[in-house]
Amino acid sequence: MSVSAEFAWLAFPLWLLAGYILPWRWAVVFSAVVVGMVTAAPILQYGAVNFAGIVGPILGGVFALSIARGYSELANDLRERQRLVISLMHAQKEMVALQEELAQTQRMSGAHEERTRISRDIHDTIAQGLSSISLLATVALENGAKERMPRTLSQIDALARDNLGDVRRIVSALAPAELEDRALASALGRMLNRLEAESGLKTQVRIDERLPVLPTAVEVALLRTAQSALANVRQHAGATRVVLNLADAGDSVRLDIVDDGCGFDVPAWDTTFEPLSGTGAGGYGLHSMRARLRELGGGLDVESSPGDGAALSAHVPLALHPRDGS
Repeated sequence: MSVSAEFAWLAFPLWLLAGYILPWRWAVVFSAVVVGMVTAAPILQYGAVNFAGIVGPILGGVFALSIARGYSELANDLRERQRLVISLMHAQKEMVALQEELAQTQRMSGAHEERTRISRDIHDTIAQGLSSISLLATVALENGAKERMPRTLSQIDALARDNLGDVRRIVSALAPAELEDRALASALGRMLNRLEAESGLKTQVRIDERLPVLPTAVEVALLRTAQSALANVRQHAGATRVVLNLADAGDSVRLDIVDDGCGFDVPAWDTTFEPLSGTGAGGYGLHSMRARLRELGGGLDVESSPGDGAALSAHVPLALHPRDGS
């Protein structure tokens, strides 16, 4: 510019450079200085300047500075996007790690639930069957009546076969053998008939004809509850009569089992049972029933007192959530 005013075109790249490198405030100041130099150069060299010599540099400076700032903003946006992409990649890696941890937790939880289910199934089927076999053998040995031995051995053989079937189905994680035809009422009837034949107890079964078709999870829970309850009656109650009632209670199904045995202290059963060891006044069976029914949104009510028999009432809602196995 000191050599010739014709070098005013050099101002344009300077404006671009200033807009890209300098902070916005200093870029404006520098651009104003350059505009002043470009405008003053013709006056100093030629002694005059026209209108275009003033307006042109001003418009050129504004235009170049705007382009430079726009490019700078785009570059900043690009860097911000790159930073966000890197952040998202880190977040994705963390999410994958969390998903793996969650999957591991779910697997552990599923394994725990499966162990609990198998424990209940073993208690409600195999353990009860072995206990019945033991009782039959004990009675036969104590009586010593040889003429009753074939009948007793036949009953033991039938129980052993049933237990073997339950073992196979537990291992295979299939539905109980009694429910292969999804007929809970028939299974309960056979159970009561067998109990009467083996123990001499008088039994009665009442089935509500209005009862709808139940989900498999509900049928299994009610069947296991009945098995465990009747085993308790046989082993501990000293009863002469037991009544089983299966009824439609509107939005739920209810299974009631009443006996005229010796009864027990319900509050003591609730307070002395230790879930971790499975010991206490009430044993594992009643608490196992209650836990199984609660998983389906149901429950177990127990009414009893020493010398007045016992009444168990299991209820399960008919409208199950998906997680409940409906």
